[in-house]
Amino acid sequence: MNYFFITLFYSGLAPKAPGTIGTLVAFPLGLFILIYLDASTLFLATLLITLVAIKSINKYELETGSHDDKRIVIDELVGMWFALSIAPAIGVTFEEISDLSNGFLIQALLSFALFRYFDIAKPSIIGRIDRDAKGGIGVMGDDIVAGFAAGIASSSLWQGYFYLQTFI
Repeated sequence: MNYFFITLFYSGLAPKAPGTIGTLVAFPLGLFILIYLDASTLFLATLLITLVAIKSINKYELETGSHDDKRIVIDELVGMWFALSIAPAIGVTFEEISDLSNGFLIQALLSFALFRYFDIAKPSIIGRIDRDAKGGIGVMGDDIVAGFAAGIASSSLWQGYFYLQTFI
């Protein structure tokens, strides 16, 4: 169960770009929760998964002696879900997703792209956490911060675009 969990349903076993594959698995799951439940449920579920993941990763690292194994992609789910719980945190029905004027889909896709950027480029504090923090906190920490940064950036870009539309 632990390996199934930390590899996010074995998506971390993908031979190429396991982090991106993990994020692609996490994205529709997060959208499903946002559409059929709400942003606060997604946020709280993410907090719970984060706590369980830190403990599971610590156990895995103790057993294997390997820190931040590329197959561990539960951190991608956490980062993606934090981004989604911030940016397109509006209530929409399944039918309203394709209505671009509400910004849900645009912000969700921006959150995905920005999260992958922050997770790969590791600018500023994200890189410092990735390099310096140990154990489950180290594995999860950079993705948590990348998720929050992606959600805030996505939301800010959408709001900036919306604000500029009032002048055009």
